[in-house]
Amino acid sequence: MVEAWSRSGVTRRSALKLGGVAAVGGFVPALVDTTARGDAVPTSARFDLAAPSYQLFRMKPLHESHHVMQSFAFDNVNRRLFVAQLQNGSSGDDLCISRLSFDGTLLGHMHLDGAGHGVSIGVEPVGSASYLWVECDSNSSGDTGRGTALARFKFVDGGTPSVQKFLTGSTAITCATDPVNRRLAVRRSEGGTMHYSIYDLADAAKGNFDNRLAHFAEPSTVDTGVTFQGYTLFGAYIYTMDGTVQPDASTINSHVTCIDVNTGDVVSWALTEAGRSLVYREPEGLAIYRTVAGETRLFLGFGSRTSKDSLNRYASLYYKNVLY
Repeated sequence: MVEAWSRSGVTRRSALKLGGVAAVGGFVPALVDTTARGDAVPTSARFDLAAPSYQLFRMKPLHESHHVMQSFAFDNVNRRLFVAQLQNGSSGDDLCISRLSFDGTLLGHMHLDGAGHGVSIGVEPVGSASYLWVECDSNSSGDTGRGTALARFKFVDGGTPSVQKFLTGSTAITCATDPVNRRLAVRRSEGGTMHYSIYDLADAAKGNFDNRLAHFAEPSTVDTGVTFQGYTLFGAYIYTMDGTVQPDASTINSHVTCIDVNTGDVVSWALTEAGRSLVYREPEGLAIYRTVAGETRLFLGFGSRTSKDSLNRYASLYYKNVLY
């Protein structure tokens, strides 16, 4: 049996903006790209979702102290970690991207106003620089705001992003990167249903979305009411995570699902108890990283706090490393 997550439709604002963020070329004005090449993504190993999870760091504060981590991603070349969250005191669609060390120390940040919710982000290494892929041009200024385009920009600590926009005019669009195979996964609403598309990352960075490698509708399942909390891509598989805030360890309901990108079928699904003892634990994002020694890891993110009444939120990362 597989467990479902709830989905809700999003209405686009008539006037789109990326508040306070400069925009430069690279626009692709397609709502639904229908020029798929139809090539299969090569077969790859996949993670054993039933294998144990290991802790990277636990309960680390982020730049925006009152908001949980929404998602995260790794620059696998320059060995950097980036985390997305909402800004303190914002209207609800302003994002902060923090750079962390692998022990969870805050190393820098950037702000993106009017961007969206930050459900998933990607990173593209370009020489010694890290280029971030993040939703932008939110369709609402509140907490329900979701991006209507993808932004690509160089991370500069404390800087103002100089943004390229892609796939403008989309509905509820986000992305994730496969740092090992250098591919981009795009998740967005098409005709009222969430779909995934897979692209070569180098093509996408050039604004070329014609050579789509895979395209499929998000699998539907029978249960509802569980919140979608992020996704990532590795090889021929998309991994998703769902679940809700859990006040204590007796209410764990977070699951990871593995989907074959060539068929769109669910191939495995498992409850995850990583970080089970965290207070007000909430699943928040997935990402892929390959160590210097060559071990590939599926990372799972969790937000938490010290007590029910605490305003401060903390980030924790765990990983699975068994492939078959």
